[in-house]
Amino acid sequence: MLIPLILSGGSGTRLWPVSRKNLPKQFLALAGRGTLFQQTLERTRTLAQVASPIVVASEDHRFLAADQLLELGIASATIVLEPLARNTAPAIALGALQALRRGGDPLLLVLPADHLIGDTAAFVEAVTRATPLAEQGWLVTFGIRPDRPETGFGYIRRADAVGEHGFQVAQFVEKPDRATADAYLADGSYDWNSGMFLFKASRYLEELAEHAPAMLAAVRAADAQASADLDFVRIDRDAFAQVPDDSIDYAVMEKTHRAAVIPVSCAWSDIGSWAALWLTGDKDAQGNLCEGDTLAIDSRNSLLRSHDRHLLATVGVDDLIVVTTPDATLVAHRDAAQDVKKIVEQLKAAGRSEHSLHRVVHRPWGSYDSLEAGDRFQVKRIAVKPGASLSLQKHHHRAEHWIVVSGTAEVTCDDKVFLLGENQSTYIPLGSVHRLRNPGKLPLELIEVQSGSYLGEDDIVRLDDVYGRA
Repeated sequence: MLIPLILSGGSGTRLWPVSRKNLPKQFLALAGRGTLFQQTLERTRTLAQVASPIVVASEDHRFLAADQLLELGIASATIVLEPLARNTAPAIALGALQALRRGGDPLLLVLPADHLIGDTAAFVEAVTRATPLAEQGWLVTFGIRPDRPETGFGYIRRADAVGEHGFQVAQFVEKPDRATADAYLADGSYDWNSGMFLFKASRYLEELAEHAPAMLAAVRAADAQASADLDFVRIDRDAFAQVPDDSIDYAVMEKTHRAAVIPVSCAWSDIGSWAALWLTGDKDAQGNLCEGDTLAIDSRNSLLRSHDRHLLATVGVDDLIVVTTPDATLVAHRDAAQDVKKIVEQLKAAGRSEHSLHRVVHRPWGSYDSLEAGDRFQVKRIAVKPGASLSLQKHHHRAEHWIVVSGTAEVTCDDKVFLLGENQSTYIPLGSVHRLRNPGKLPLELIEVQSGSYLGEDDIVRLDDVYGRA
């Protein structure tokens, strides 16, 4: 049995302003059909003897992961919630412990959720070639055959052949400078480090016990205190805080004597920057990758990405990245794409919210879009999924007016429960206990006008919530 272990805890700061803390790149549709997370799951469905996946996700992204799994019709996945980031080595250990609970000693196919693979058949063939080595106890990684001197990736140097298709790992190498990358490409025995692995669950834990015993002990302690929360496995925060922060490369792969690599060419990209996305995309005759409502005149070799109802036009530009969202615009030279993370760092330092939240904020029941705000008022467009319900709540500092635009709303306000149809409205007084629900089979959309002395999201007192947030 082979179990896909999907690691989806990344933040994707180099793809700001589209990727943000509360909606990172793995849950975005950046290239191809579906989100990167969904594409990763879809690839595993073509493998032989594959079981339902285990997903290790940030607690903040639990409903994003669950919703996107359900969109694919995957209802039996195990979703493990990390209360805080502790890198890949502990995350894989959590997945290995969950896999062993299913019985036997399954193979774990460890896949980052935010990678792009253009050739699924080549990927599946590589996993098939790696399987005999993993069954023999090797810790197998997949090395991407380089097609250019890349300074943004780590490398793996191959040693002697092992099995029919693999090689022992001679060395893991950090990201090189350009001259060194040129030498690696010319040498021919170096592959890019993809961060994808295949091994038995028990073998990984054995290696972790040998090379990072304190980490394994702390992970086991946190896992022992895990609790079931709806469809999630919630890891205890205090216990997990004691787990050392380290990657699988540093904790295990660079120390084990049983590391093997399978070389593969599968049109792989880690989508680590806007420049990387430009490289993988379908460009026009002038070398431009255009997404959304864009107009490029005398412009070449640029990535232009606009959001809904917003025209992005360029004239006479070369080698630029221009990305717009409803609340932020990025303009950068393609060669400086890796430095976009510096913007995120400055936004954090300044206490601004644009590094973390979009104007459109997704919730388990739907989403809201902050249309306008001023002194003592705020206007939002709220969308509620069919059958979904907001929490039963109250506010200490604001009143609300609700106007239904489409669909049907079931409104609870203190001791009254009533329905509103299109073009109908109601008033929720300050301090009233209230709830909004969509009882229909079509999406509910309404406009909410808030007024009061304080309009922050932390002025919500949840009394009851079907998503366990009360």
